[in-house]
Amino acid sequence: MAPVLSRSLSTASLASLPSLTLRNPNKALNLRSAFVPQNGLRKGFACGGLKWRLETQNRQVTVRCDAAVAEKEVADTPGEEFQYQAEVSRLMDLIVHSLYSHKEVFLRELVSNASDALDKLRFLSVTEPSLLGDAGELQIRIKSDPENGTITITDTGIGMTKEELIDCLGTIAQSGTSKFLTALKENKDLGADNGLIGQFGVGFYSAFLVADKVVVSTKSPKSDKQYVWESAAESSSYVIREETDPENIISRGTQIKLYLRPDDKYEFSEPARIQSLVKNYSQFVSFPIYTWQEKSRTVEVEEEEEPKEGEEPKPEGEKKKKTITEKYWDWELANETKPIWMRSSKEVEKDEYNEFYKKTFNEFLDPLAYTHFTTEGEVEFRSVLYIPGMAPMNNEDIANPKTKNIRLYVKRVFISDDFDGELFPRYLSFVKGVVDSNDLPLNVSREILQESRIVRIMRKRLVRKTFDMIQELSESENKEDYKKLWENFGRFLKLGCIEDTGNHKRITPLLRFYTSKSEEELTSLDEYVENMPETQNAIYYLATDSLKSARSAPFLEKLVQKDIEVLYLVEPIDEVAIQNLQTYKEKKFVDISKEDLELGDEDEVKDRETKQEYTLLCDWIKQQLGDQVAKVQVSKRLSSSPCVLVSGKFGWSANMERLMKAQALGDTSSLEFMRGRRIMEINPDHPIIKDLNAACKNAPESTDAKRAVALLFDTALISSGFTPDSPAELGNKIYEMMAMALGGRWGRLEDEEAEAKAADDNAAESDASAGEASEEVVEASEVRTESDPWSE
Repeated sequence: MAPVLSRSLSTASLASLPSLTLRNPNKALNLRSAFVPQNGLRKGFACGGLKWRLETQNRQVTVRCDAAVAEKEVADTPGEEFQYQAEVSRLMDLIVHSLYSHKEVFLRELVSNASDALDKLRFLSVTEPSLLGDAGELQIRIKSDPENGTITITDTGIGMTKEELIDCLGTIAQSGTSKFLTALKENKDLGADNGLIGQFGVGFYSAFLVADKVVVSTKSPKSDKQYVWESAAESSSYVIREETDPENIISRGTQIKLYLRPDDKYEFSEPARIQSLVKNYSQFVSFPIYTWQEKSRTVEVEEEEEPKEGEEPKPEGEKKKKTITEKYWDWELANETKPIWMRSSKEVEKDEYNEFYKKTFNEFLDPLAYTHFTTEGEVEFRSVLYIPGMAPMNNEDIANPKTKNIRLYVKRVFISDDFDGELFPRYLSFVKGVVDSNDLPLNVSREILQESRIVRIMRKRLVRKTFDMIQELSESENKEDYKKLWENFGRFLKLGCIEDTGNHKRITPLLRFYTSKSEEELTSLDEYVENMPETQNAIYYLATDSLKSARSAPFLEKLVQKDIEVLYLVEPIDEVAIQNLQTYKEKKFVDISKEDLELGDEDEVKDRETKQEYTLLCDWIKQQLGDQVAKVQVSKRLSSSPCVLVSGKFGWSANMERLMKAQALGDTSSLEFMRGRRIMEINPDHPIIKDLNAACKNAPESTDAKRAVALLFDTALISSGFTPDSPAELGNKIYEMMAMALGGRWGRLEDEEAEAKAADDNAAESDASAGEASEEVVEASEVRTESDPWSE
């Protein structure tokens, strides 16, 4: 009994656990068994994961069984607290070799630290002018020594005391700038200076990317002593000592000396390399940066001449002078270009924008247009964008999203120009400009934007401002500027029709095309729609390889007669771009080289009669051509040509088929699948078609009529933009037809008859003379000369 009860209770759910109620508590109940302990239920007990207890309520005794786990109380015991430990040498190795993608960023980080030190001093000197002292202006100087392989970076900033050296350089990831900003924010009277750059506390250690040893000498205006901090790349410790050498004493600030590694010694110790890095990364730091550069100048010196015999030496003033080039070393300002985006657009003149563009992007032409704006809200940034005055010589560079035309700055310090289409779509990658923000979410190396949502917001606003700039240029009175833009970058705006469906409304008004009414000047779609007659319900276009072939295409004949304008799509990308647009201002784009062209003013009765009259001819031509055409029908688009080949609605046009065949890596297996069905349309008013109609009725088996149909198809194939399968066979057909047409003309037969008669007379005379000379025949072997040595 007990084992059964135990098993059933232990497997029951909590809701089905039993409770035993005693109606008469005066009567004893003996529950002692192997299942119940000796002390009974008075104190309760736990067994098999169940807890039993005795409850008394309203003179009733209840034995209740609950899950022991449900009543189990977790003991709240305080745990022992531990601090994270770090292997310093390993951590330094990660910081140096894993955070940064390029070694050259070490100079950016150290210059940014120097800029922060200068900013702190400038801020604190507002309330404590004595901190400035007589240590000179606020500046940064960088001197490289190629012979010894060292770089020295000196600033006249706030400097550091011994305690600050330990706190800032001795504590990894301890940002002095961040602590300074926190202190400023807590003191609301002073506010915070957002011009400070540092935030992570690891930028200083980027010096070990290129240096074996780093020596920092610093003097704070708050201390009378100057201290030196020194550490090696592979070391997990550092040394701080007081500077006692009078030659190394500085009045204020910090001096960092890098002892370069042997591998990096020749690259980063060159003054020209240092100059280029400063211009690239720290061009717009708000303090002057001077680099030690070799310069040359021309000087006049007196030419030494030895006096001739018997002559007296010339006095000093009468000696000849010559000009020589003298080399010398001096400090040169590296960041003379100012960040104009930090100023209000109302304060900057057009010449300043143009000069900034030329210096920043190494251009020699003025930009076609520019825009300067500030964006606030979820993401705050300033930007200046330009449209170049000329496209690159290699157009592939424009469509490449990695053109590096957009330069991202954070607090005027260059971060990156390699975004792979993140800030600008590929079709707008020709736009150049700078973007500067104070609060972008960067990773620790300050090279990568972390939050994709922020990047999407920036991209959306940059693209919108770019379209506003292009739209303003298109509406300006100077039409030549937009014509230059279209000539250089028009095809890339068309690429936007394919790649960016969300901006079709912004792209479409910017498009320009030649038309059947404007073959010399480009026309916008807005102008096309304005010029449309009221009865026209579609925008008609024709895609060909050139303007010449477009204006002579047979598809245009009826439309030109009806004074309907047709867009000429003569660039390879045009047709795909228009097909992606589909409509503009509720007008559909219609390809006039495809079937079922409706012009809107057809005479249905006349069309029905004509169709009935030529039904037999259409069937007969289809029988002759077989699978070369899907069907033959009477055309509504021809007026002077006898016939034309049009494509089906859902396949490639002749122009698209030509382009796909020309693809170097095209898939030939898809050509047959995607090639549109070919429909032959005949012109019932043309004499050739009337003659064939008569042949169909009177001599359907005529060989000449069948050859004429075959030649008619091949000719229509070419005039409609298709490529014949066998050009040589087509040539032979044309030659045969030419021979039939030209035979006997211009007196050729009479001349041939006279020549034949003369030839016959000459032949007769030759036969007569040959008969007379044949009386004696001498074999060649019997002919001997008088001096023949073999005659004997």
